[in-house]
Amino acid sequence: MKKIITLLTVSILLFSCGKKENNQSIDSLISAKNIKELQAKKALLQADITKIDGALATLDVKKEEALVEVTNVKDTIFNHYLEIQGNVDTKENILIQPEIPGTLTSLNVKAGQRVSKGQVLGRVDDGGMSQQLAGIESQYALAKTTFERQKNLWNQKIGSEIQYLQAQTQMISAQKQVSQMRAQLSKTLIRAPFTGTIDEVFVERGQVVAASQEGLMRIVNLNNMYVSTNVPETYIGKLKVGTEVEVFLASLGKTYKGRVRQVGNFINPNNRSFGIEVSVPNPDNLLRPNQVAKLKIIDYVNKEAVVVPSNVIQTDGEGNKFVFVANNVVGKTGIAQKTIVQTGQSSDSVTEILSGLSSDDIIITEGVNVISDGMKINF
Repeated sequence: MKKIITLLTVSILLFSCGKKENNQSIDSLISAKNIKELQAKKALLQADITKIDGALATLDVKKEEALVEVTNVKDTIFNHYLEIQGNVDTKENILIQPEIPGTLTSLNVKAGQRVSKGQVLGRVDDGGMSQQLAGIESQYALAKTTFERQKNLWNQKIGSEIQYLQAQTQMISAQKQVSQMRAQLSKTLIRAPFTGTIDEVFVERGQVVAASQEGLMRIVNLNNMYVSTNVPETYIGKLKVGTEVEVFLASLGKTYKGRVRQVGNFINPNNRSFGIEVSVPNPDNLLRPNQVAKLKIIDYVNKEAVVVPSNVIQTDGEGNKFVFVANNVVGKTGIAQKTIVQTGQSSDSVTEILSGLSSDDIIITEGVNVISDGMKINF
């Protein structure tokens, strides 16, 4: 250090003494436009600067010290996630429509009511079909009685076979008419297609109804919820039925554990993706159709991985990635060593190190931007 100070002092004195004379000489050369002499002056000054730089480079300069934070590298389980957005949905979310148009003569439910599969929710006026059914049932009863009597006579060898067959045909025809009319009349009843909750009712009793875009009411079952999304085709070989998925809903601030229940077999040519469905439990009935969900799907696992915080990895001028490792550690001091590493995948602010580090290496985590290779460190 003393040598550096002495050298700098001598240089300053030399420049100071000759400053006035040099300035005058240079000014006169500039005025005279003496290009040759000006170039010679420049070369002379440049040579002096080069000598000073060389002397500084050869002197033993004391290395600076830096205060840093370190941590030990450990083998751990590394999971890489595919993060993608999806929508919550349920296949049991429909608008109930009347099967036949007519006046809504009864409405048995209201919004928020729990209903069971097959429960009658309302009735549409049958338009006289019940009276028609009564008449057809009477005809069927007569045809049945006529057939039974004709059958008894035929068993006693009384009457002709044609009379017996005609009576049988009339009875069967009347029976079919009764069945058809009953089936038609049953369509006036509006029943719940599955167990669920009436989410909203759009009509009033006495209103004339027909199949429409709005429907009569909406019924939803929240017990069979899932999240649907599209995944890039590059993940075809990594996703399968049963793959575990973390489902985070920002609107609830909750994370649910789900599993892939269906993987699409068709690649959309427009965005090169395929659809998946992830089943999600709904124990608290907080999930709702069309909620936005963030999915974290595990697509890579290394059970004995060396990982470091992603922010400690740097890149040098040659494109090599490196970290600083603490070597020659004595107590709370050591020497920073630049270590070239090969990185793998990154997830959750950490990066997998494929080569360059081993377990129990001490890496520098804080202060990496103010240190250099070979610098003394304190921690």
